[in-house]
Amino acid sequence: MASTQPGAQGRGLSGSGGNAPFVDVREQKRLNDAREAGVPWKHWGPYLSERQWGTVREDYSQDGNAWNYFSHDQSRSRAYRWGEDGLGGISDDQQRLCFALALWNGKDAILKERLFGLTNSEGNHGEDVKEYYFYLDSTPTHSYMKYLYKYPQREFPYDDLVANNVRRSREEFEYELLDTGVFDDDRYFDVFLEYAKAGPDDIAIRCTVHNRGPEAAHLHVLPTLWYRNTWSWDDGAAKPMLGTSNGTIVASHPELGNYTLACEGARELLFTENESNRERLWGQPSPSPYVKDAFHRYVIGGERDAVNPAGTGTKAAALYVLDVPAGGSQVIQLRLRANGDGEAFGTGFDDVFRQRIEEADEFYGRITADTLNEDEQRVHRQALAGMLWTKQYYYFDVDRWLKEHDAHPLFGTGHRAPRNAEWFHMLNGDVISMPDKWEYPWYAAWDLAFHTIALSLVDFDFAKDQLLLMLRTLYSHPNGQIPAYEWNFSDVNPPVHAWATLFLYRVETNLGREDHEFLERSFQGLMLNFNWWVNRKDPQGRNVFAGGFLGLDNIGVFDRSAQLPTGGSLEQADGTAWMAFYCQNMLEMALILAARDKKYEETAFKFLENFIWIAYAMDKTGEHGDDMWDEEDGFYYDVLRLPDNQAFRLKVRSLVGLLPLCASTVIEPEMAKNHPRLLELIALFRKRHPQVIAKVAPTTEGFVGVGNRRLLSPLSKEKLTRILGYLLDENEFLGPHGIRSLSKYHEKHPFVFHTAGQQFQVRYLPAESDNGMFGGNSNWRGPVWMPVNGLIVRGLLNFYSFYGDDYTVECPTGSGNHMTLFEVAKEISRRLTGTFVRDANGRRPVYGGCEKFQNDPHWRDYILFYEYFHGDNGAGLGASHQTGWTGIVARLMDLFGRMDAKDMLTTEKERLAERLVREQVGGKASTRQ
Repeated sequence: MASTQPGAQGRGLSGSGGNAPFVDVREQKRLNDAREAGVPWKHWGPYLSERQWGTVREDYSQDGNAWNYFSHDQSRSRAYRWGEDGLGGISDDQQRLCFALALWNGKDAILKERLFGLTNSEGNHGEDVKEYYFYLDSTPTHSYMKYLYKYPQREFPYDDLVANNVRRSREEFEYELLDTGVFDDDRYFDVFLEYAKAGPDDIAIRCTVHNRGPEAAHLHVLPTLWYRNTWSWDDGAAKPMLGTSNGTIVASHPELGNYTLACEGARELLFTENESNRERLWGQPSPSPYVKDAFHRYVIGGERDAVNPAGTGTKAAALYVLDVPAGGSQVIQLRLRANGDGEAFGTGFDDVFRQRIEEADEFYGRITADTLNEDEQRVHRQALAGMLWTKQYYYFDVDRWLKEHDAHPLFGTGHRAPRNAEWFHMLNGDVISMPDKWEYPWYAAWDLAFHTIALSLVDFDFAKDQLLLMLRTLYSHPNGQIPAYEWNFSDVNPPVHAWATLFLYRVETNLGREDHEFLERSFQGLMLNFNWWVNRKDPQGRNVFAGGFLGLDNIGVFDRSAQLPTGGSLEQADGTAWMAFYCQNMLEMALILAARDKKYEETAFKFLENFIWIAYAMDKTGEHGDDMWDEEDGFYYDVLRLPDNQAFRLKVRSLVGLLPLCASTVIEPEMAKNHPRLLELIALFRKRHPQVIAKVAPTTEGFVGVGNRRLLSPLSKEKLTRILGYLLDENEFLGPHGIRSLSKYHEKHPFVFHTAGQQFQVRYLPAESDNGMFGGNSNWRGPVWMPVNGLIVRGLLNFYSFYGDDYTVECPTGSGNHMTLFEVAKEISRRLTGTFVRDANGRRPVYGGCEKFQNDPHWRDYILFYEYFHGDNGAGLGASHQTGWTGIVARLMDLFGRMDAKDMLTTEKERLAERLVREQVGGKASTRQ
């Protein structure tokens, strides 16, 4: 995760395995064709949400209770306004035409068309999907994708799941689907869904149903094709149409054109309208007798007249009734394609799957480090597959949404919008990488920055586009703020986009393809955002920042998005460290841009100056005793400033105090000496403010590190050593599976704060939260979170590239075992990846004590990438499919699978010389993308 990256070294971080050039990889050729020739290989993909009900976009209530306004029970009957959902579904890149599976086991009261889960008030630890599904494979163009859904043969226990979780307290475990007994005796179906593209608009679809139970079982399978309802909201809008011809579903759309869905061996084709069943929902007559829940009524209720006998509509399904023998399987074949000319099935169909699977293996074989063993490769590939599956077409016109609420702030209706009124400029309509398409089916700004770090392993173009997206006029606020997330766009996420931008630029440059335009476009948008931070989050101009929420939810003493119970303000060590980090990233970017345009030198100095003042504000010991740095403890803390201007530290040892370690940047010697004006300004600042410069590491004037590098960090060598003592102490932060978010010290020594008759306590909780702050399913009071661990690894590697092999620390603290910081970073990464990989006993820590996942051959190799992880045993917690930022484990595996310590000590000049040598012998790095 270091900003100082190793060279491409024969295969590159996103390049080829061995020494073979990456250009011959067929999936890479498709990516190149998409970028260079506009071939629409990404026109179709997994852009369908896993949940549209209960989202803010669908909320038209007066009180803003989105979960209750549009429930799961309503979702089968009620047409969505802004998006669609489905099982293992795909759509075109504007989600006009959608495809997904529907299932019925003969027992359920509801046709299984979408995933079920608990709302925030129903779960004892917040909202939570209660299904088992897995993203098993995907290439970046989605030329091949594979998905698995596990469907019980017994009646799905909807009521049992809700009742038991509502009854349970926050001190108890969640009640899971396996706990209900519905999978006992293996009475379930494994439903595998595969997609293979014969062309950009020609998709072969294969559904394979395995009966894992001891007896033959029936299963109704309804592959469903439908149009997102865009016509009900606009008078005169053209309505698309589905019909039938020779046993094939025919689709016609005024913009998308014509498609056919060939359904081999279907019993019958069913048609209805994607319109709300108003009679069921509201007791009102429906405009059409054929409504959204028609297939549910037809299959389960036997209502023959629920479907349109004329064979037309905007929603259609092919009905299959399978009799699957015990231990056996059945296969359904379909083909969705534009116009539908030629033979749909036969040997050509099989050849498409064979070839695309072969190409997917080839692609991952090239991008995966040779040093990873078979199980590590499995984890690596599924992490990236999850990243690629978790794309979603996200559509939200906030201006129109506010008008439909009669609450637009510019039109003086007097009604108050439930949320996001100040974002009326916003118009979103893009395929976006989501944190979790069930639990978080909306983008989150800082999550997205981490997503791009993993996505760059498979698709640089998509990763870069995602970063630029948040800086676009229709996304970012006119005042420069980047939107946070759907529930509150005005909330504040940590400013990590500059770091992600710089990371992608450097990695791609080291692979031989410099994208200067991407860097400059990002820099201009980030400048506006940086100014927003300075002007809005440091209102007193003291270079200390109080961002509020900042993504870390309940890590502190108080709800940091609410008014403090004491009055006054909170000076946040994490907010201030994030801004120091932001300054460093912007400085580096400005220096790169200055190589072509000297006017960026003054801009670079501005960011350097900002960084120095921020580092100084964190520790002015000698002047004040209330700085964030506590000299006695050797740690950073938040500072509570009361209305009478008294201030004191809140001595909670948490990630808040570790984040200054992440704010480290190494400046290469070539970069400094090529900018004499910058050096001139630095010399002047040093002369004018020697006491300030003394607070920036290293403190000795003229001191340089390995390779004549210079270091920017709030941490002197002494401070670094003291903080590392906590970081690497297994009784503090260093857990068996990564760095905990709160020190284990607070398990026996909770921090207690009293004010105005109230008591606030912060105690180490290795698993789920015991309070409802931020919904209860987000907990930074103990568990391991992958993204911040990644930044800590990056910080350690930067310090290593400066201090080199001569600086060692005990790891773990007190063990007597001394390591370089490279070895420390590698050890933390080993613990993180060990969460998912089988241990010496063949068990995956991520699955804790769940024996089904640990031992069953049909479960144990399917990996879930949770939101966060138990601080003591590594068990997965929170959202179960948050591959998003947890997917950066693939980047860590890749990084340490390819790099050794000497790579970190190699200078940019040496890396360039090495690359030129490789090019002379034919292994051109420039061919890798």
